[in-house]
Amino acid sequence: MSTQAEFAGLVAIVTGGASGIGAAIARRLHDGGAQVAVLDLAPEGADPAHAAFAADVSDRASVDAAVAAVAERFGRIDIVINNAGIGSIGNIAANGDDEWARVLSINVTGIARVTAAALPWLRRSPAAAVVNTSSIAATAGLPERALYTASKGAVLSLTRAMAADHLREGIRVNAVNPGTADTPWIGRLLSQAADPEAERAALNARQPHGRLVSADEVAGAVAYLASPRAGSTTGVALAVDGGMQELRLRPIE
Repeated sequence: MSTQAEFAGLVAIVTGGASGIGAAIARRLHDGGAQVAVLDLAPEGADPAHAAFAADVSDRASVDAAVAAVAERFGRIDIVINNAGIGSIGNIAANGDDEWARVLSINVTGIARVTAAALPWLRRSPAAAVVNTSSIAATAGLPERALYTASKGAVLSLTRAMAADHLREGIRVNAVNPGTADTPWIGRLLSQAADPEAERAALNARQPHGRLVSADEVAGAVAYLASPRAGSTTGVALAVDGGMQELRLRPIE
C-alpha cells in the first residue's frame, strides 16, 4: 500500500478542520487519499480541496445535521477526527460555572455528540477509526490551565472508555496528546503577553526538544492512528510533545 493510497476510498470527518492543527490533519488525510469533510464553525475557512460543513459541536442538532449531510454527500463515514476544542487560562477560581460548562461541552461532550452521530456509519466501515485530540495537559500539571486540563484529562479517559465500548464493533478509538503547538491560538496568547518573545522562549524551553510542536507533526501522528495500517492500535494516547511527557533532561550547563 503506497502512502498516497493509505486512505483511498475512505471518508474522514475532521472537526475544527478549517484552521490550525485541524487544517493540517485534514490536509494529511487528503494527501493520503481520503475524502475529507471539515466540520467547523467557520467552514468558509477550510481548504477548497475538502467538503466543508457548518457545525457547532456544542449543539447536538447542529452536529446531527452536519454528520447527516456528510453521509448524504459521500454515502459513508469511516474516520472521525474529534479535533475541535477551545482553550482556557487560569486556576480553578478564574472561571465561573458558565465557562466551565462551555469548555467542557465543546472539548468533551462535543466528542460524544459527533461520534454518536457517526456511529451508524462507523459500524458499517471496514476500517473504522476515531481519533480524539487530547493534550500534554492531560498527563502533566501545567500552571494556569485548570479548566483546560480538566477537559483534556476527560478526553483521555473518554478515549479509553470509547475504545472498550466499540472494539468488538470493529471501531478503533485513540487519542493524540500534542505538546504546545505553533498554532494561531498560541500566537494570540503570545501577543497578549507583556513580553511575547520571552514568553515564546519559555514555551520552547518547556519542551525537551527546545521548540514548539508543529501542526504537521501532530497531523502525522493522527494519520498513523487513523490508518488501516494501525489495525491493532486502540485505546492509546500518542504523545507528540518533544519528550515533555516522559523525559527529564538535566539543565544545559
